[in-house]
Amino acid sequence: MTTTSGGEADLLSVRLAAAAGRVLGERMAATVATLAGDAFAGRRVGSAGGAAARAWLANHLAGTGATVTLEAFPVRNLPEVYTPPTVHWSDGTVEQRLVFGRHVAVHLASADEPLIRRGPLGIAGSGDPAGRWLAVPAGMTPFDAYGHAHGAHGLLLGRGVDADGWQYTMLAGPGPGPLPILTLDATTHAAVLAAATAGTGVFAGNTPIRRLDVPAANLHARYRPAAGGPDLLLTAHYDGVGDHPGLRQPAAADNGSGVAVVLEAAAVLSQVLPAEVGLAVALLDGEEAGALGSAHHAGQLRAAGQQPLVINVDGAGHLHQAAAVEAGGPAHALLAALDQAGRHTGLPLVAGPVASDNRRYAAAGLAAVGIGAGMAGYHSPADTPDRVETATLTAVARLVVATGLLVAADTATVSS
Repeated sequence: MTTTSGGEADLLSVRLAAAAGRVLGERMAATVATLAGDAFAGRRVGSAGGAAARAWLANHLAGTGATVTLEAFPVRNLPEVYTPPTVHWSDGTVEQRLVFGRHVAVHLASADEPLIRRGPLGIAGSGDPAGRWLAVPAGMTPFDAYGHAHGAHGLLLGRGVDADGWQYTMLAGPGPGPLPILTLDATTHAAVLAAATAGTGVFAGNTPIRRLDVPAANLHARYRPAAGGPDLLLTAHYDGVGDHPGLRQPAAADNGSGVAVVLEAAAVLSQVLPAEVGLAVALLDGEEAGALGSAHHAGQLRAAGQQPLVINVDGAGHLHQAAAVEAGGPAHALLAALDQAGRHTGLPLVAGPVASDNRRYAAAGLAAVGIGAGMAGYHSPADTPDRVETATLTAVARLVVATGLLVAADTATVSS
């Protein structure tokens, strides 16, 4: 950053403190609660809940004085579990029904099989697989198991669960393979493997998963164009992994919290930035399906020769000791401003992976930083609004606001 006199530094500190005072944590908490509500059904890309959330967000942004536009794009082969799987098994003595989302889930590489298949248990790579559900030993991938599974009913993989006992939901991953595949929590998988080894187990289940082509749309809001100064672009993805049938997945921290921070920071910055500094927001769709919305937008920016400074927020739910920051592209000066902002606001920052939309912008050659400040209940029913800390929302929003003001104060160094 350029050197400033003592008086200029004092004036900047006053402006930063005043802007920080405009940030309202309670307002952001209310936004998170709305986005995580039943009406939006987890906000999966291409869903009615996702479209309803997008409409609500568009109205919200327009109400803060932004010019709002939508940019549609397609998403291909999106996985959807269209009914809860029915799964039960016996070790030869007691039959147990497995709970969807906890004990059992449908693997992304599973074939679609709505009918329940029942048969004895076997072990992938051992004995005759025909007519059996095969427990896949640790260290063997589904693709390795296919070679030992001719005529099998399906594959059973072990999978860890989170601290709340849920298997997390994913939308981005491999396409469907030739067999039904279920994932079992580690305890259940170990018991199934033991029963298969003893030759006493019987297993029954189905894998109702299909692939859909769905519409998606990014939401763009422009507060003011750049008029000789930097152009700030604040981004966050508004989609979640979506509800499963009978299983709410609110997506409060991931990424209702990031959206709330961006909305709050943009509203504040629109009132305090100098007139020459541009300000825009992109609320992105399809991040959970492979950061597709940011890939689409970054390509558009590159084709148009635009070079905004990108600040992406993914997860502002539960600050532990520091917020993680990942910089990409020509972001040295932007990162320096962010570091100063952390010092001004008292939020510790640490270099760490933020595997989100910021990487798509950086890959397109734009200066981009990603900020992540924790989330609980990742991709599961446990990602609820009550676990999003108002203090963390406030801290991250103040960080983003301070970064914008510091960028504006040093246009000679931090340019677009």
